Amino acid sequence: MQRQMQNTSSRSSRSMSHGVSVVVVCLAALLLSNVFIYFYLDSMYNNNGQHVPSSTGCRPGQFKMPTMKNCTPWLQCTQINHDVHKLKQIGQGAVKKVYLAEWRSQKVALSLLTALEYREDFLHGLSMLQALQSSKVVQLVGFCLKDHALVTEYHPFGSLLNLDQLLSQEHYLKHNTWQVRLRLAMDYVSILHYLHTSPAGCRVMCDSNSLEKTLSQFLLTNDLHLVVNDLDALPQVDKYHGVLVKCGHRELIGDFVAPEQLWPFAKDGKSFSDNLMPGYDERTDIWKIPEVTQFLMGRVSGGDLVHFHLFQIHEECKKKDPTLRPTAQQVLNVYKSVYSNMVRDSSGVREML
Repeated sequence: MQRQMQNTSSRSSRSMSHGVSVVVVCLAALLLSNVFIYFYLDSMYNNNGQHVPSSTGCRPGQFKMPTMKNCTPWLQCTQINHDVHKLKQIGQGAVKKVYLAEWRSQKVALSLLTALEYREDFLHGLSMLQALQSSKVVQLVGFCLKDHALVTEYHPFGSLLNLDQLLSQEHYLKHNTWQVRLRLAMDYVSILHYLHTSPAGCRVMCDSNSLEKTLSQFLLTNDLHLVVNDLDALPQVDKYHGVLVKCGHRELIGDFVAPEQLWPFAKDGKSFSDNLMPGYDERTDIWKIPEVTQFLMGRVSGGDLVHFHLFQIHEECKKKDPTLRPTAQQVLNVYKSVYSNMVRDSSGVREML
């Protein structure tokens, strides 16, 4: 009788030990999968303020289109005039007209200055393109200063304004998921972080006074990622020397812009004066993140859960005191964590337990 009880106890102990081992193994697998996803995202989106290399692998001053084998020096005036042929106009802003063009059977975007009064903005945008070439910025193909022309890589999906229309097409419906859309939001915040810590100093996206204007600054790539395209209004903040920025010389209105961008003496009945308008810094870009992400997430299954997990960081982005808002890097860290946790949960690893 006693021996039977000992045998039963021994089997029970082994069974419990085996059960604990299974739980430990499953927890370890869960943890490792989460760590792997996080570090994969970290390698994609976190540059820690360092220069982000071009996705083409070319040296500065060179470009390489996806179908090209070798890097080529940026096109100059003679090459642009002789070899770049306009096909049709595809866009126009205050500063530039944009044409679909062709260079040696390659589709490119040709941008031409609209009027000499915007020459300074045009040259600023070109200088930013040259200084900030990376995987986060549209690829510069060439430029001609005397003709006020620049050539960049052509992205047929167009601007981020086209996102919903693109993902509603039958061929792309499979990509209309919270995973793809949240990755686009991570791209957006990652680009902000890059601009705020760029090789050309801390840059503020001033062409972002409305949601539509902000979305128009980004292009959708063929693999459904983002690159920033329009760099004509990227003033520099230099806090060490007390240099702040103002986005233009006119009064800004509306809820989309940050509170510090609004005329502070309106309640006193004073008319707007550019000379009296205080400057501000890159935290104005942080204020706008929640609205942009709201658009990017659309109305997909799982989107509500994403918004739930991002609620707290978005609340912090909306602090009226800009010094209390998180940095773009801090927002990006939360986005990556939410993404990796939700991928882990949806992968069914928890069912192993």
